[in-house]
Amino acid sequence: MHAYQKEFIQLALSHQVLKFGQFTLKSGRNSPYFFNMGLFNRGQSLSLLGEYYLQTIQHAHIDFTQLFGPAYKGIPLVSSVAIAYARLAATDLPYSFNRKEAKAHGEGGLIVGAPLSGRVLIIDDVMTAGTAVREAIQWVADAGAQLAGIVVALDRQEKGLGSLSAVQEIQQHYQVPVESIINLENLIDYMREDKQFSQTVLSDLLLYREQYGV
Repeated sequence: MHAYQKEFIQLALSHQVLKFGQFTLKSGRNSPYFFNMGLFNRGQSLSLLGEYYLQTIQHAHIDFTQLFGPAYKGIPLVSSVAIAYARLAATDLPYSFNRKEAKAHGEGGLIVGAPLSGRVLIIDDVMTAGTAVREAIQWVADAGAQLAGIVVALDRQEKGLGSLSAVQEIQQHYQVPVESIINLENLIDYMREDKQFSQTVLSDLLLYREQYGV
């Protein structure tokens, strides 16, 4: 595991973004952990998030020319990544995001920011079923741009519609890289090393992975 991945987990724990217990997901599954990116709600944590996304993208060597963040959680995330690139990589990237509803006045339309063009990298929070990401992929296609890849904060590595995870399904269908700052395997490895986690919490996570993981 890279140093920035451990730092990201520590940041998530300190802001209670990552919690352990019993949580019912949108899918109906009962999960022993929950990840709420909305609790990264201060300037310093958002700045660090941008850096962790940047390091993930650089490590994966993704070739792209523009950033796109699907509404709503993707909006601050894509902004933080664009700022991180300008500040740390001396790269001034165009970025954009979508509205949930079309604006009938002013500039109108559903896309805010730079027009979608070139090789677009989608930035989002958590990959479970992949529904939001597929919608974002359609935005890119409708604009006539090319999908360069997808980067999320957490890949839960859970089965999607079949035996593959949502990430594997998208990689296979669209033939693009799908990367994450961390995945469930990284989280389990971290918990095995850190003695603050009880054996019960770790066992619950391992059982959940056995049932729903890939």
